[in-house]
Amino acid sequence: MGEILNAIILGIVQGLTEFLPVSSSGHLELAKYMLGDKALPGDSLLMTVVLHFGTALATVYVFRKDILEIVLNFFKKGENEEKSFVFKIIVSMIPATIVGLFFEKQIEGLFSQNIMLVCAMLILTGIILFIADKASFTSNDVTYSSAFKVGLAQAIAITPGISRSGATISSSVLLGIDRAKAAKFSFLMVVPLIFGKIAKDMLDGEFLSGTISLPALSAGFVVSFFTGIFACKWMISIVRKSQLKYFAYYCLIVGLIGMIYAYLH
Repeated sequence: MGEILNAIILGIVQGLTEFLPVSSSGHLELAKYMLGDKALPGDSLLMTVVLHFGTALATVYVFRKDILEIVLNFFKKGENEEKSFVFKIIVSMIPATIVGLFFEKQIEGLFSQNIMLVCAMLILTGIILFIADKASFTSNDVTYSSAFKVGLAQAIAITPGISRSGATISSSVLLGIDRAKAAKFSFLMVVPLIFGKIAKDMLDGEFLSGTISLPALSAGFVVSFFTGIFACKWMISIVRKSQLKYFAYYCLIVGLIGMIYAYLH
Protein backbone atom coordinates (compact mmCIF):
# COMPACT_ATOMS: atom_id res chain seq x y z
CA MET A 1 0.00 0.00 0.00
CA GLY A 2 2.88 2.34 0.82
CA GLU A 3 4.35 1.79 -2.66
CA ILE A 4 1.06 2.76 -4.29
CA LEU A 5 0.71 5.85 -2.07
CA ASN A 6 4.24 6.93 -3.03
CA ALA A 7 3.34 6.40 -6.70
CA ILE A 8 0.25 8.59 -6.29
CA ILE A 9 2.31 11.35 -4.70
CA LEU A 10 4.90 11.11 -7.48
CA GLY A 11 2.08 11.21 -10.05
CA ILE A 12 0.78 14.45 -8.55
CA VAL A 13 4.29 15.93 -8.52
CA GLN A 14 4.85 14.94 -12.16
CA GLY A 15 1.48 16.23 -13.33
CA LEU A 16 1.89 19.59 -11.65
CA THR A 17 5.53 20.21 -12.65
CA GLU A 18 5.68 18.84 -16.22
CA PHE A 19 4.22 21.96 -17.83
CA LEU A 20 6.18 24.56 -15.90
CA PRO A 21 9.87 25.31 -16.49
CA VAL A 22 10.84 23.89 -13.08
CA SER A 23 12.03 20.34 -14.00
CA SER A 24 9.53 17.57 -13.35
CA SER A 25 12.33 14.96 -13.29
CA GLY A 26 14.22 17.01 -10.72
CA HIS A 27 11.13 17.29 -8.52
CA LEU A 28 10.52 13.55 -8.90
CA GLU A 29 14.04 12.75 -7.71
CA LEU A 30 13.64 15.13 -4.76
CA ALA A 31 10.24 13.58 -3.93
CA LYS A 32 11.66 10.04 -4.15
CA TYR A 33 14.51 11.04 -1.85
CA MET A 34 12.18 12.62 0.73
CA LEU A 35 9.79 9.64 0.56
CA GLY A 36 12.69 7.29 1.29
CA ASP A 37 12.41 5.56 -2.10
CA LYS A 38 15.31 3.07 -2.34
CA ALA A 39 14.60 1.89 -5.90
CA LEU A 40 17.52 0.96 -8.11
CA PRO A 41 18.43 3.52 -10.82
CA GLY A 42 16.76 1.41 -13.52
CA ASP A 43 13.54 1.09 -11.51
CA SER A 44 13.64 4.79 -10.65
CA LEU A 45 13.99 5.67 -14.33
CA LEU A 46 11.17 3.25 -15.20
CA MET A 47 8.77 5.01 -12.81
CA THR A 48 9.90 8.37 -14.20
CA VAL A 49 9.21 7.22 -17.79
CA VAL A 50 5.76 5.88 -16.86
CA LEU A 51 4.85 9.15 -15.14
CA HIS A 52 6.08 11.11 -18.16
CA PHE A 53 3.96 8.83 -20.35
CA GLY A 54 0.92 9.89 -18.31
CA THR A 55 1.60 13.58 -18.86
CA ALA A 56 2.47 12.94 -22.51
CA LEU A 57 -1.01 11.48 -22.98
CA ALA A 58 -2.41 14.46 -21.09
CA THR A 59 -0.65 16.70 -23.63
CA VAL A 60 -2.21 14.71 -26.47
CA TYR A 61 -5.64 15.12 -24.87
CA VAL A 62 -5.30 18.87 -24.37
CA PHE A 63 -3.90 19.43 -27.89
CA ARG A 64 -6.13 16.79 -29.52
CA LYS A 65 -7.73 19.26 -31.96
CA ASP A 66 -4.33 20.63 -33.03
CA ILE A 67 -2.93 17.11 -33.39
CA LEU A 68 -5.95 15.95 -35.42
CA GLU A 69 -5.55 18.94 -37.74
CA ILE A 70 -1.84 18.19 -38.12
CA VAL A 71 -2.50 14.52 -38.93
CA LEU A 72 -5.24 15.30 -41.47
CA ASN A 73 -3.20 17.94 -43.27
CA PHE A 74 -0.01 15.89 -43.19
CA PHE A 75 -1.42 13.43 -45.71
CA LYS A 76 -2.62 16.11 -48.13
CA LYS A 77 -0.65 16.69 -51.30
CA GLY A 78 1.76 19.57 -51.47
CA GLU A 79 3.42 21.62 -48.76
CA ASN A 80 1.44 23.02 -45.85
CA GLU A 81 2.11 24.43 -42.39
CA GLU A 82 1.08 21.27 -40.52
CA LYS A 83 3.33 19.02 -42.63
CA SER A 84 6.24 21.38 -42.03
CA PHE A 85 5.48 21.32 -38.29
CA VAL A 86 5.73 17.51 -38.22
CA PHE A 87 9.10 17.54 -40.00
CA LYS A 88 10.38 20.16 -37.56
CA ILE A 89 9.29 17.95 -34.65
CA ILE A 90 11.22 15.05 -36.23
CA VAL A 91 14.32 17.24 -36.60
CA SER A 92 14.03 18.32 -32.96
CA MET A 93 13.96 14.66 -31.87
CA ILE A 94 17.34 13.78 -33.41
CA PRO A 95 19.64 14.91 -30.54
CA ALA A 96 17.59 13.32 -27.74
CA THR A 97 17.16 10.11 -29.75
CA ILE A 98 20.93 9.80 -30.22
CA VAL A 99 21.56 10.43 -26.52
CA GLY A 100 18.86 7.92 -25.51
CA LEU A 101 20.14 5.18 -27.81
CA PHE A 102 23.86 5.46 -27.12
CA PHE A 103 23.99 6.68 -23.52
CA GLU A 104 21.08 4.82 -21.90
CA LYS A 105 23.14 3.27 -19.09
CA GLN A 106 24.79 6.59 -18.27
CA ILE A 107 21.36 8.23 -18.15
CA GLU A 108 20.05 5.55 -15.79
CA GLY A 109 22.96 6.32 -13.47
CA LEU A 110 21.81 9.92 -13.18
CA PHE A 111 18.48 8.74 -11.75
CA SER A 112 20.04 7.40 -8.56
CA GLN A 113 18.83 10.18 -6.26
CA ASN A 114 22.04 12.19 -6.54
CA ILE A 115 20.34 15.10 -4.86
CA MET A 116 23.32 17.45 -5.02
CA LEU A 117 23.41 16.99 -8.82
CA VAL A 118 19.65 17.53 -9.09
CA CYS A 119 19.78 20.69 -7.00
CA ALA A 120 22.77 22.04 -8.92
CA MET A 121 20.88 21.49 -12.17
CA LEU A 122 17.80 23.23 -10.73
CA ILE A 123 19.98 26.22 -9.94
CA LEU A 124 21.39 26.07 -13.49
CA THR A 125 17.80 26.02 -14.79
CA GLY A 126 17.09 29.14 -12.76
CA ILE A 127 20.09 30.91 -14.31
CA ILE A 128 18.98 29.88 -17.82
CA LEU A 129 15.48 31.22 -17.16
CA PHE A 130 16.93 34.52 -15.92
CA ILE A 131 18.91 34.90 -19.14
CA ALA A 132 15.89 34.04 -21.30
CA ASP A 133 13.73 36.46 -19.34
CA LYS A 134 15.91 39.31 -20.59
CA ALA A 135 15.28 38.38 -24.24
CA SER A 136 13.02 40.64 -26.27
CA PHE A 137 9.56 39.51 -27.32
CA THR A 138 9.60 38.42 -30.96
CA SER A 139 7.18 36.84 -33.43
CA ASN A 140 9.49 34.53 -35.41
CA ASP A 141 8.34 31.06 -36.47
CA VAL A 142 10.13 27.80 -35.70
CA THR A 143 12.60 26.99 -38.50
CA TYR A 144 14.37 23.68 -39.18
CA SER A 145 17.60 25.15 -37.84
CA SER A 146 15.97 26.44 -34.66
CA ALA A 147 14.08 23.14 -34.23
CA PHE A 148 17.40 21.25 -34.17
CA LYS A 149 18.91 23.74 -31.70
CA VAL A 150 15.88 23.44 -29.42
CA GLY A 151 16.26 19.66 -29.78
CA LEU A 152 19.82 19.96 -28.46
CA ALA A 153 18.45 21.78 -25.41
CA GLN A 154 15.92 18.97 -24.93
CA ALA A 155 18.71 16.37 -25.10
CA ILE A 156 20.68 18.19 -22.41
CA ALA A 157 17.53 18.42 -20.30
CA ILE A 158 17.45 14.63 -19.94
CA THR A 159 19.66 15.33 -16.91
CA PRO A 160 17.39 15.37 -13.82
CA GLY A 161 17.09 18.89 -12.47
CA ILE A 162 17.34 20.67 -15.82
CA SER A 163 13.82 21.61 -16.85
CA ARG A 164 12.94 20.24 -20.29
CA SER A 165 10.28 22.86 -20.91
CA GLY A 166 12.49 25.51 -19.32
CA ALA A 167 15.45 24.59 -21.54
CA THR A 168 13.40 24.30 -24.73
CA ILE A 169 11.27 27.41 -24.16
CA SER A 170 14.30 29.45 -23.06
CA SER A 171 16.35 28.37 -26.07
CA SER A 172 13.38 29.14 -28.34
CA VAL A 173 12.99 32.62 -26.85
CA LEU A 174 16.74 33.27 -27.18
CA LEU A 175 16.47 32.17 -30.83
CA GLY A 176 13.78 34.80 -31.36
CA ILE A 177 10.78 32.47 -31.56
CA ASP A 178 7.38 33.76 -30.47
CA ARG A 179 6.68 32.62 -26.89
CA ALA A 180 3.24 31.16 -27.62
CA LYS A 181 4.65 29.17 -30.55
CA ALA A 182 7.64 28.17 -28.44
CA ALA A 183 5.37 26.80 -25.69
CA LYS A 184 3.27 24.76 -28.15
CA PHE A 185 6.35 23.37 -29.89
CA SER A 186 7.99 22.59 -26.54
CA PHE A 187 5.03 20.61 -25.23
CA LEU A 188 4.40 18.66 -28.44
CA MET A 189 8.02 17.84 -29.35
CA VAL A 190 8.45 15.53 -26.35
CA VAL A 191 5.37 13.38 -27.03
CA PRO A 192 6.93 11.16 -29.77
CA LEU A 193 10.05 10.64 -27.64
CA ILE A 194 8.04 9.44 -24.64
CA PHE A 195 5.94 7.12 -26.79
CA GLY A 196 9.14 5.79 -28.41
CA LYS A 197 10.76 5.17 -25.01
CA ILE A 198 7.68 3.30 -23.77
CA ALA A 199 7.58 1.17 -26.95
CA LYS A 200 11.30 0.35 -26.62
CA ASP A 201 10.94 -0.65 -22.97
CA MET A 202 7.97 -2.88 -23.78
CA LEU A 203 9.90 -4.63 -26.57
CA ASP A 204 12.94 -5.04 -24.30
CA GLY A 205 10.82 -6.40 -21.46
CA GLU A 206 11.83 -3.58 -19.12
CA PHE A 207 8.36 -3.39 -17.59
CA LEU A 208 8.55 -7.05 -16.63
CA SER A 209 12.07 -7.02 -15.16
CA GLY A 210 11.67 -4.18 -12.67
CA THR A 211 10.88 -4.57 -8.96
CA ILE A 212 8.20 -1.85 -8.95
CA SER A 213 4.76 -3.49 -8.93
CA LEU A 214 2.32 -3.04 -11.79
CA PRO A 215 -0.37 -1.55 -9.48
CA ALA A 216 2.10 1.12 -8.34
CA LEU A 217 3.11 1.94 -11.93
CA SER A 218 -0.57 2.04 -12.93
CA ALA A 219 -1.48 4.33 -10.02
CA GLY A 220 1.33 6.72 -10.86
CA PHE A 221 0.34 6.74 -14.53
CA VAL A 222 -3.37 7.42 -13.90
CA VAL A 223 -2.69 10.20 -11.38
CA SER A 224 -0.07 11.89 -13.57
CA PHE A 225 -2.48 11.74 -16.54
CA PHE A 226 -5.44 13.40 -14.84
CA THR A 227 -3.31 15.82 -12.85
CA GLY A 228 -1.47 16.62 -16.08
CA ILE A 229 -4.71 17.49 -17.91
CA PHE A 230 -5.64 19.94 -15.17
CA ALA A 231 -2.11 21.37 -14.97
CA CYS A 232 -1.66 21.62 -18.74
CA LYS A 233 -4.85 23.64 -19.24
CA TRP A 234 -3.98 25.91 -16.34
CA MET A 235 -0.22 26.19 -16.73
CA ILE A 236 0.18 26.69 -20.48
CA SER A 237 -1.30 30.18 -20.28
CA ILE A 238 1.00 30.96 -17.34
CA VAL A 239 4.08 29.80 -19.27
CA ARG A 240 3.08 31.92 -22.26
CA LYS A 241 2.15 35.09 -20.38
CA SER A 242 4.18 35.18 -17.19
CA GLN A 243 7.74 36.38 -16.87
CA LEU A 244 10.27 33.57 -16.72
CA LYS A 245 12.14 35.22 -13.85
CA TYR A 246 9.50 34.06 -11.35
CA PHE A 247 10.14 30.44 -12.31
CA ALA A 248 13.86 31.22 -12.03
CA TYR A 249 13.36 32.37 -8.43
CA TYR A 250 11.47 29.16 -7.68
CA CYS A 251 14.18 26.90 -9.16
CA LEU A 252 16.93 28.73 -7.28
CA ILE A 253 15.05 28.51 -3.97
CA VAL A 254 14.15 24.82 -4.36
CA GLY A 255 17.70 24.01 -5.48
CA LEU A 256 19.23 25.71 -2.45
CA ILE A 257 16.72 24.22 0.01
CA GLY A 258 17.30 20.77 -1.51
CA MET A 259 21.06 21.11 -1.10
CA ILE A 260 20.66 22.12 2.55
CA TYR A 261 18.22 19.25 3.19
CA ALA A 262 20.53 16.69 1.56
CA TYR A 263 23.55 18.03 3.47
CA LEU A 264 21.73 17.80 6.83
CA HIS A 265 20.47 14.27 6.11
